Amino acid sequence: MTTEAVPAPRRRSLLRPLTFGLTLTAVLALLFGVPWWSLVVSGNAWPTPVVAVGTVLFAGAAVAFPVLMVFGHARRNDLAARIGDTMLGAIWILFVWALAGDVLRIVLLASGVDDPVRSRVTAAFTAVVAVGIGLWGYREAMRIPRVRRVTVTIPRLGAGLDGLRVVLLTDTHYGPIDRVRWSRGVTEAVNALDPDIVAHTGDIADGTVAQRTAQAAPLADVRARYARVYVTGNHEYFGEAEGWLSHMQTLGWEPLHNRHVVVTRGGDSLVVAGVDDRTAAGTGLPGHRADHEAALAGADPTLPILLLAHQPKQIDAAVTHGVDLQLSGHTHGGQIWPFHWLVRLDQPVVQGLTRHGARTQLFTSRGTGFWGPPFRVFAPSEITELTLRAA
Repeated sequence: MTTEAVPAPRRRSLLRPLTFGLTLTAVLALLFGVPWWSLVVSGNAWPTPVVAVGTVLFAGAAVAFPVLMVFGHARRNDLAARIGDTMLGAIWILFVWALAGDVLRIVLLASGVDDPVRSRVTAAFTAVVAVGIGLWGYREAMRIPRVRRVTVTIPRLGAGLDGLRVVLLTDTHYGPIDRVRWSRGVTEAVNALDPDIVAHTGDIADGTVAQRTAQAAPLADVRARYARVYVTGNHEYFGEAEGWLSHMQTLGWEPLHNRHVVVTRGGDSLVVAGVDDRTAAGTGLPGHRADHEAALAGADPTLPILLLAHQPKQIDAAVTHGVDLQLSGHTHGGQIWPFHWLVRLDQPVVQGLTRHGARTQLFTSRGTGFWGPPFRVFAPSEITELTLRAA
């Protein structure tokens, strides 16, 4: 019995990387294969040298892409990350519009248009639209976010706090692309709003404090009348969460590491609490987990609660603990259309203001920056100004 039992764990340990490898190969084959078929092969009847060059380019990109991502993100090489991330965004856009081109192909077929004209029109459509969308999406990602203004009525809010303005930043993702100038622009845009509270709900950077010090530095100049508060996102736990908590404190922000502060105006008070990201518990860092009880310990239960929690998925615990308004990010609004459909499989909300239970509301930002691919397509970045109103 003992000898028969030994190979089972080995088979399982071999099966895991094999399954991962096959899945990765299938995904890469689809992402790169669909545009290759549409642009290079199908019924285009391009000259043989054109087909050969196109095939080599797509095959080379498919092989290079995972290598660049490993060196860029696992081994923290910023140049490799920039190339790999840009390649990921570009091939996703090309893949999506190649599929859209296939719809056009069917329409042309039904209209009696034969190959190679039908396939060449489809290829031209795919190439032109993908390039146009890509250039526009790059500009959208790199610009200073527009201000999105939202009014939230909180029945338990005291009259003295009516009109309190909370500016929300999230998912700045300072990363391989140097965005010091962009970061200064964000700070200027926030200060122009003259906020009462500024909140950052995590994913501040991709990388360590040492790597992203310059990009984060303008956060020290953000002004708020009553409080500047911050919680960790999941990406802090890919780098150094403790380092970012300490660094944000150095920059003059209040890290809400499962704790709260109280903001008072006009004789009325608001509990501003924060919890760690939901992935924190799995990192093994001592004291890191989303702990709502610790965050609200000692708070007056009659006061309204504003909670910072990185992921919308954390809303159930907020409802349980009687939170009035949760502020979240994480989703990026999908970032590159139509990726929001996949985000929706994991999160209860992709963006905007929603109600959960009798008391709790959730506002989910589309994010201030971007992760990875420097593109935003039909999911604009935002700096959110929330005006809180008493009933």
